[in-house]
Amino acid sequence: MNCSSSKSHHASKISVGITGQSGFIGTHLYNTLCLYPEQYNLISFKDIFFEQKESLYEFVKSCDIIFHLAAMNRHNEPRMIYDTNIRLVKQLIAACEDTGSRPHILFASSTQEERDNLYGKSKKEGRMLFEQWAQRNNAKFAGLIIPNVFGPFGNPYYNSVVATFCHQLTHEESPKIEIDGELKLIYVQELIECLIQFIFQKSRIINYAVPHTFIITVSDLLKRLKCFKHSYLEKGIIPDISSPFDRNLFNTFVCYIDHAGFYPFKLKLNTDERGSFVETIKLNSGGQVSFSTTKSGITRGNHFHTRKAERFAVIKGKARIKIRRIGTDKITVFELDGKQPAYVDMPVWHTHNITNIGDGDLYTIFWISEHFEADDPDTFFETV
Repeated sequence: MNCSSSKSHHASKISVGITGQSGFIGTHLYNTLCLYPEQYNLISFKDIFFEQKESLYEFVKSCDIIFHLAAMNRHNEPRMIYDTNIRLVKQLIAACEDTGSRPHILFASSTQEERDNLYGKSKKEGRMLFEQWAQRNNAKFAGLIIPNVFGPFGNPYYNSVVATFCHQLTHEESPKIEIDGELKLIYVQELIECLIQFIFQKSRIINYAVPHTFIITVSDLLKRLKCFKHSYLEKGIIPDISSPFDRNLFNTFVCYIDHAGFYPFKLKLNTDERGSFVETIKLNSGGQVSFSTTKSGITRGNHFHTRKAERFAVIKGKARIKIRRIGTDKITVFELDGKQPAYVDMPVWHTHNITNIGDGDLYTIFWISEHFEADDPDTFFETV
């Protein structure tokens, strides 16, 4: 996605920078803010800026808002986690003070502040350092204490147990439960909506515990994900995703599938003297089913969704389907022929299109997980 990086050219906009821009939460925050180019001017950040003083100086001078998300979560040496996270906080504060900059800083802390570990200690002490800086400089600051976050594109074995289980189940690995504890979770997009609200905070200094949105045990989480694998991956049945948590968990699960290796999913063609019959969509959920014809050479789509699951089933004609994850360049291409009906499912945050590459009309059945609402279409246009 193309976002401007010059504060001076967009004086009426809010200039926002995100340390840890390429990380799990940072990627979702950046891509979400990019949906509103009339309101936000995104100042690009690269991790190497922490090793380049002038680049860091230029970054803090350019920002009205800085989300400080950059942090080390895991390492074989816990002391390295603590030292790294405190160093990043101090470097950012020093850059602000050396340049006389007073951006509104929003800091992502963790509920692990309560635990006796060096990661939690680094987060708590980092939050206090930022608060002291804000008090000294009459600046705005929000310390946000965040629960366990899950969602698409999290790194397995690093960001969350959800990411680990999803990766394992979609890559023929066997998940194991080490401790069957209780998880207090928040979906990444729910967190992003919360973070964005704090851009407009009225109070100068705020410390806020972001509430979790769902509680589940590790064993129940794994049980749900195994059901997704059994019904969806093995049988092609859309599970019941009527609740927000199940929808978010399903959308997360789908993003760990190797789309290039799994799709197109061929449907069983039942043929006799009367003609043919194909079961295109099996649902344990609601949504909307549509039908289209497309003329030769015409392309439909070039858009993406942030919460809606979608299926393209080709039943007649020849089609080329392309998908690309937002913020990346890699395009995955599928060719389908109605002589062997098949479908491809679209992950959230992937722009996609379908083109008729045959000579005759293309017949496609579409399923999407929500009814279309003109006031909230969850459809954002971007060319694949």
